[in-house]
Amino acid sequence: MVTNQCPIYCRFCTRKRLVGKPGFISKGDLDLAVDYIRNHTEIRDVILSGGDPLLLTDGHLERVFIALRAIPHLDIIRIGSRVPGSLPSRITESLCAMIKKYHPIYMNLHFNHPDELTPEVKQACGRLADAGIPLGSQTVLLKGVNDDPDVMKRLMQKLLTCRVKPYYLYQADLTQGTNHFRTTVEEGLKIIKAIQGHTSGMAVPHYVIDTPGGGGKIPLLPTDYLVDLNSQEAVLKNYENRIFRYPQAEMEKVSTTGRPPHGPFKILNNGGNE
Repeated sequence: MVTNQCPIYCRFCTRKRLVGKPGFISKGDLDLAVDYIRNHTEIRDVILSGGDPLLLTDGHLERVFIALRAIPHLDIIRIGSRVPGSLPSRITESLCAMIKKYHPIYMNLHFNHPDELTPEVKQACGRLADAGIPLGSQTVLLKGVNDDPDVMKRLMQKLLTCRVKPYYLYQADLTQGTNHFRTTVEEGLKIIKAIQGHTSGMAVPHYVIDTPGGGGKIPLLPTDYLVDLNSQEAVLKNYENRIFRYPQAEMEKVSTTGRPPHGPFKILNNGGNE
């Protein structure tokens, strides 16, 4: 967490009682973090978070990059940011040129509604993408805001036109004072099912619950896609409620090359018949 400041303060944020204080990460705290990562060679991926890392000045942010890139075993640096969608003027050519020097760097951006994707925001995302930064999006499912399949589909499709890949759709966290924003889990599954198959697979995010108690992010899918699974076949249902049968591999005939073995397998058409 390199700063406690944000360009916009979300009522549903799980850190809303931590953010808002002035100041950025001190040199002493940065040194402690870098020493920890350097001494733990199993760490290959670091996320800069906060607050919002893109509220650091270019020089301050670059000092963080320089310190991290001095660690040989650290492969990936990620940034979580809402700046491109709420303060797009911060995404300057000089910022993008500086970030480009420290690749591979990835960014996950935060968007909750298609109306956020204004021409200025699209231009800001374009600058980041032109700098070679892979962009993903994180969306929170919010009652009365985006808990509608058509709204969610429009958001995901517009994100792709901005060169932002939909990544996570979060079930709203258990944050005090925000229960009126929460939907049921069934509602989230209904939205994913309404999107799946009705738009490009690239536009379908992972629907996840960031579990209370530190269990991490658990992905959810509508359970009726898999009708039956046995030693002979998988019986599947698609978005049109059509049934498909996929024959299981005969383990003793599986090729070590990874290629399908020649054997008495039946190829079934998409009507489920031989």
